Amino acid sequence: MEIFEILKRPILSEKATNISEKQGVYTFEVAKDANKLQIKKAVEDAYGVNVEKVNTITCIGKAKSRNTKKGPTFGKKSNYKKALVKLAAGEVLDIYGVDATEESAS
Repeated sequence: MEIFEILKRPILSEKATNISEKQGVYTFEVAKDANKLQIKKAVEDAYGVNVEKVNTITCIGKAKSRNTKKGPTFGKKSNYKKALVKLAAGEVLDIYGVDATEESAS
């Protein structure tokens, strides 16, 4: 699998941002069939950092319903897999694409 077939997108929720700032753990949505070794290699190759540890979680999609003119419609969101990637001490991942030098200059 290619790097960006494994890493679908970073998860930028409030909870994930707090964890990344305090503990150096970054969260990604990954391919369902990717294993921890593939995820580790993909993050290291894509961002040029050293990964210490990878935890994976398979998230179950929620059941959804809505009312329409013809009656209620039921469905389900897709299942997905997310990875919590802990970087080596002192390393930072630039998910937002903002340089630290640009931030301090403004």
